Amino acid sequence: MTTSIGRRTSFLAASGNLLLWLIAAFHMLLLAALFIALLAARPASAEDGACTGRNLMIDLQQSDPTRYAEAVKEAEAVPNGKGIFWKIEKAGLAPSWLLGSMHVTDPRVLALPPRAQAAHDAADTIIIESDEILDERKATAALLARPELTMFTDGTTIDKLLSAEDYKRLEAGLKQRGIPLSAVSRMRPWMISSAVALPACELARKAKGVQFLDQKIATDAVAQGKQVKGLETLAEQIQAMADLPVEFHMKSLIETLELGNKMSDVVETMTDLYLSGDIGMTMPMLKTVTPTNEDQAGDYAAFEQRVILDRNKVMAERAAPILDSGNVFMAVGALHLPGEGGVIELLRKQGFTVTVVN
Repeated sequence: MTTSIGRRTSFLAASGNLLLWLIAAFHMLLLAALFIALLAARPASAEDGACTGRNLMIDLQQSDPTRYAEAVKEAEAVPNGKGIFWKIEKAGLAPSWLLGSMHVTDPRVLALPPRAQAAHDAADTIIIESDEILDERKATAALLARPELTMFTDGTTIDKLLSAEDYKRLEAGLKQRGIPLSAVSRMRPWMISSAVALPACELARKAKGVQFLDQKIATDAVAQGKQVKGLETLAEQIQAMADLPVEFHMKSLIETLELGNKMSDVVETMTDLYLSGDIGMTMPMLKTVTPTNEDQAGDYAAFEQRVILDRNKVMAERAAPILDSGNVFMAVGALHLPGEGGVIELLRKQGFTVTVVN
C-alpha cells in the first residue's frame, strides 16, 4: 500500500475524493441496491423513475473547448479505453467474450448490444463479479455477516462525525431519495454515500425491484440452464472499501453532498460514455466536475490500489482457469477493463488474445 500512496503520476491520483467514490459506486457490485432493500425504502412513485440529467461533456465542449480537447487527449492515451465488448481467444479453445458492465438499472444499459446478447445466449458458462447476487438472501447475509464493515459497532453515529450544516444537508439529500436519516445513522459513510451518489431515478428503479445489468445477465443465464460463476465474494468487495480510513469516506460523503442535483448530470454523462464505448473518457470527464487537490494525492492512490487495481488482479487470476474451458461470457464493471493494470492487459499477460468487438 505504501508504494501506491507514493504514486502521484496515476491518472486517478489527481482527482478529488468525490470522483473516486463515483468509481466505487459503479464498481461495488449490488451494494447500493442491497442497501436500499435493507432500508425498506418507501415505494417509488412513477415520476421518480424519470432521469433528468444532461451530458456534461456536451456542455464542456461548448463552454470550454480547450478543456474539452485536453480531456479527449487524456482519454485517447488510456490503453484499451475504447469499447465495452471484447473477444477472448487462445489456441485450441472456443472463443470467449468479455463485456464491460455498468451496475445500473437504466433500460438503455440493460439492452445488450446484439453481438453481446448472441454471445451470452450461446455461451456455456457465465462469469460475473459475484454470483451471490443471484440469491438476495445470501447477498444480504453477506452484508450482515460482518457488521463492523458496514456499521459503527462502537456506538458512533453519523451525526457525531458531521458538522451541523453537513448533517442537515445529508438529511435533506436522503429525504429526496425517500430514506430517513434515522435508518442510516449507524452506517459507515461509504454505505450512506452509495445512496447519495446515485440519482433518485436509479434508486427508484432499484426500490421497485428492477435488476441491474450484471444481475439480469446472471438471472437470464440461470433461466437458460447455464453455469454462473463469480470472481469475488461480496464480503471481499466490502472489505476493499472498509480498508480505507473513515476520514477518507467522510470527505467523500461531504463532497458528494456538495454536488447535489449535479449527480444526475454526472451519472447521465457516465451512461452516455458507456453506451458509446468511450470508457477511457470516464476519468477525464470526472476530473472536470471537481477541482484538483494535490495535497491528498496519497489517499487517492491508495483508493486506486485497493479498490481498483487489487481487484483487477483477483478478477483476472480467478477468471483465467474458467476461460481455459472456452465459450465463456464474462461481465465485469467496465472501468475494470482499461489501463495498463486493467483486466484486459492482465488477461493478455496470461496468454489470452483480447480484441475489441465493434
